[in-house]
Amino acid sequence: MKFAACIEYDGTPFYGWQRLSHGSTVQAHVEQALSQVAAEPISVVCAGRTDSGVHGVGQVIHFETTASRPERGWLFGTNAHLPDAIAMRWIQPVSDDFHARFSARFRRYRYIILNRAARPAILQGRVYWQYAPLDADAMHQAAQALIGEYDFSSFRAAGCQARHAVREIMEVRVSREQDFIHVDIVANAFLHHMVRNIVGSLLKVGAAERPVTWIATLLAQRDRTLAGMTAPAAGLYFVYVDYPEHFGLPTTYTLPAYQS
Repeated sequence: MKFAACIEYDGTPFYGWQRLSHGSTVQAHVEQALSQVAAEPISVVCAGRTDSGVHGVGQVIHFETTASRPERGWLFGTNAHLPDAIAMRWIQPVSDDFHARFSARFRRYRYIILNRAARPAILQGRVYWQYAPLDADAMHQAAQALIGEYDFSSFRAAGCQARHAVREIMEVRVSREQDFIHVDIVANAFLHHMVRNIVGSLLKVGAAERPVTWIATLLAQRDRTLAGMTAPAAGLYFVYVDYPEHFGLPTTYTLPAYQS
């Protein structure tokens, strides 16, 4: 049988999603837990790999197995073998043509900025702290230039292994709730560090170091060296993956948010 499942994780203690030989990763823990429940080796495919320190609210995986277990058994059994920083949220059987990565229509990320004078304590590792005042409205206005299908080379990591830099952003929104600024981005797919590089450039607009039109200029220049920094991983959350309706997967999701 083939199953799809949703994984939630605090990325702080891990070296990212992808299995590595030299460090603890989310994928390795998930595969180990599933293998114990199935009593056979299990390998998983995810919707989108995340870097060290990046969090997951709605990471979707698929795997195949010959083991027969009720869905409740998969869920509770897997969670019993996972570390506290990782949890399976749901699991269900899917058709053979489902693929966690290639069947996805779009992915949603949220980046959280704590914008206040005092540094965080409880939220350390959960948000990016910026003490200087930021203009969220200017950031939102600038970000609208990114909507559409473009070459996003200006926001692509130097080590990105994607064949090309063309992606389609369907939605980008910057909003403020008290001391928190949320950057929400929806796209068909993302390049390595794409969201964090976009946020790093938007920070310059928010701090009035660059004009609102600068993001559109960067996009056209297709030159990563001209853009802003790569924003820290701590503020980034992989929120949701959307699939065609016929797969019957859950369509609800929760945007991560904190209060001052």
